[in-house]
Amino acid sequence: MQDLKQTKAKQVKQNRRKKEKRPFHWRNLLLRSLRVVIATGSGFLLVCGALLTAQLLLESGYFDVRLVRVEQNQRVNEGEILAASDIKEGDSLFELDLHMIGTKIEENPWIARAEIERVFPDSVVIRVQERVPRAIVDLDYLYYVDAEGVVFKMLDHQDNLGFPVMTGIDRQSLLEAKGIAKEWLKAGLELMNVLEKRELFNLDDVSQVHYDEQQGLVLFTYHWGVPIHMGRGGFADKLDRLERIYPELEPRLASLSYIDLNVADRVIVKVESRRSAEPS
Repeated sequence: MQDLKQTKAKQVKQNRRKKEKRPFHWRNLLLRSLRVVIATGSGFLLVCGALLTAQLLLESGYFDVRLVRVEQNQRVNEGEILAASDIKEGDSLFELDLHMIGTKIEENPWIARAEIERVFPDSVVIRVQERVPRAIVDLDYLYYVDAEGVVFKMLDHQDNLGFPVMTGIDRQSLLEAKGIAKEWLKAGLELMNVLEKRELFNLDDVSQVHYDEQQGLVLFTYHWGVPIHMGRGGFADKLDRLERIYPELEPRLASLSYIDLNVADRVIVKVESRRSAEPS
């Protein structure tokens, strides 16, 4: 009788694959390891070499400042800007605080913006944007104001007075940036912009722009100081009406009390002789 257990054991042995032992290639492993070590070492040496070169260049003075150039300045002379920058020959380009330098230069009231640029290997460029006066505003003292409504400089004896003067703006409200003062300052500048484009009656005919809390903006003529009530808007249309009759009014300015442009489609002229207003 056949031994089933032996037969089954033989079949199991025959069904199993024989595992062959593969040799371990130590040489390949060593070659791979060697390549990794060489690559890592090369990278390390390159970094060290770059750092050493940079250190040598810094210590040699290669990146020291030798030239500072000022651009786009007209009113403020180059010497003032250089003095404010406090950049000295021999300073390292890398140690310059560009933001702080720009802030120092912008402390000059005429400088709206200062941009500082490193130009390798040894130069610095300072580009400035200067403020341009648009008018003079009376805030107990006279100040320049630019086209953006920024009050930027108190006038001294050397400054040009040949600008329209804005009055009636409250100093404290403006300093505290309260809305109403800023609003009327900008409205006055807007009126000046409209006047600048006129032919028969323009900025040359105006000596003062006044803000009145009740009446809004009031112009004063350059000759005889006649008030022209402009109100709170619609300046272009009002000046259109004025220009239609201004050639007739101009010779009579000395006898006028005021001109009112706040009535639609009318020009109200008040004569000094206390006669009733004459609609035109």
